[in-house]
Amino acid sequence: MIKVFVMDDSLLIQSYLKKIISNIDDIELIGSALNPVDGKDDLERLNPDVIILDLEMPKMDGLTYLKEREDNTPTLMFSSYVESGSSNALKTLRYGACEIIQKNSTTLQFSDEIVKEFKRKIKATAESKNIQHIIDKAEAKQTKLYTPTIKSSYTIVAIGASTGGVETLETILTKLNKDHAPILITQHMPAGFTASFASRLNTICPNSNIVEAKGGESIGLGDIFIAPGDKHLEIEQSGINSYSTVLQDYPKVSNHKPSVDVLFTSFANQVTNNTVAFILTGMGQDGVKGLNKVLNSGGHTYGQDEKSSVVYGMPKVAFDSGAVQTQVSLLEVANIINKI
Repeated sequence: MIKVFVMDDSLLIQSYLKKIISNIDDIELIGSALNPVDGKDDLERLNPDVIILDLEMPKMDGLTYLKEREDNTPTLMFSSYVESGSSNALKTLRYGACEIIQKNSTTLQFSDEIVKEFKRKIKATAESKNIQHIIDKAEAKQTKLYTPTIKSSYTIVAIGASTGGVETLETILTKLNKDHAPILITQHMPAGFTASFASRLNTICPNSNIVEAKGGESIGLGDIFIAPGDKHLEIEQSGINSYSTVLQDYPKVSNHKPSVDVLFTSFANQVTNNTVAFILTGMGQDGVKGLNKVLNSGGHTYGQDEKSSVVYGMPKVAFDSGAVQTQVSLLEVANIINKI
């Protein structure tokens, strides 16, 4: 049984979350508070497995709480989206939050689909590991890194990630060399947050040009395109060794929009054996079918290993299915891309 504690300054939201959780097997709500200050004693006493946290609260906001807390209880953000606040919501992921569910008219309307989304994200949060501990341990025990033997005239990289992907991608992309192979990324993230995510990455990654994909962009060396939170990202060949981004607005695929399966499938169809694909940390199995297609088209496939994954879900299913040619650690991914 996964024990959940809610911190939100709205009693209406607390009641709504109680209703959702009561409809999920193996998950129970054990307590709630209006803010982290009022909830401190109950948190210590009840020792929850997952905290559902609001971003803006009186006495102490969610970001300050994550920065100052002494424990590492897996945390799921349930935040309202406003343009000016989306960067703060992303900061919560860097300070230890595992997932974000956007507060909006859809997620505040009770439905079977919303219950399923909370169930999936609460379970993913409960199974997650602290990303900073993973990075520190990996850097402390770094050994000779894997060197790929990839020979192609024009290689393009596809990356898919979910829970834990924000910090994982930051760790990888900040280590890329100048004029690295082009990269397209599908990271499960709500609409409205991906633009801020791409902007932050562009700021901290001096050797890359990183943007949220708009569709129709030419793809070149050093370019990285992030799928928008409400569109599927694909790649399309526009000439000899020439490719461009494509956005699609059809329904969810593999329970996600954007979907990693959509991205990988487009690579299998358009880039074929010049594809290098990575399936990284995340819950579920989005990307597994697409990665198999990349492999069958002659591309090179990699899966993040269990030790360095925040959630060893997507990479595990992909590996067990035979879609992963090589398992690699978090710190090996950038090295592979730099060797292409």
